[in-house]
Amino acid sequence: MERIAICPGSFDPITNGHEDIIRRASLLFDRVIVVVAPNAVKHPVFSVDERVALIQTVCGNIPNVEVDKFDGLLVDYVRQKSACAIVKGLRAVSDFDYEFQMALANKKMMPYAETVFLTPSSDNMYLSSSLVRQIAQYGGDISGFVPRSVLKPILVRMCPGEDIQNKLII
Repeated sequence: MERIAICPGSFDPITNGHEDIIRRASLLFDRVIVVVAPNAVKHPVFSVDERVALIQTVCGNIPNVEVDKFDGLLVDYVRQKSACAIVKGLRAVSDFDYEFQMALANKKMMPYAETVFLTPSSDNMYLSSSLVRQIAQYGGDISGFVPRSVLKPILVRMCPGEDIQNKLII
């Protein structure tokens, strides 16, 4: 039986931390579906379709990873894909409170699906999409925080009117 994991998130934008979790999940499961979910609470910089495209750019070379989008209850998507696990990254205790609550609710609605928490590498412990957006918004260097393949589209969106050529030289 194929072991399918769902790796959900808003990914606005995808970071090195996201890529790390996705790559490591791909070693644990036969298939990993990275699913972009809109979040009504957040005000995204990129549309859902743009985020899907950015993730495909980053993860296109991982053979057992695919990217999709979904708007609804995560457990419905997990059921639809016959997945056995939900993979989430945990950076800090502050993430744990929210993610633990979500994991318990998901388990109640869907007892056969497990939530698997992966901790990021030490290089990415502090990294979040919000932090990347904030640094980019003020003209800071985000090249160490996002995959090189998506640096230019992020800078073009986040730094309109700026000469981004110097920021692309790494």
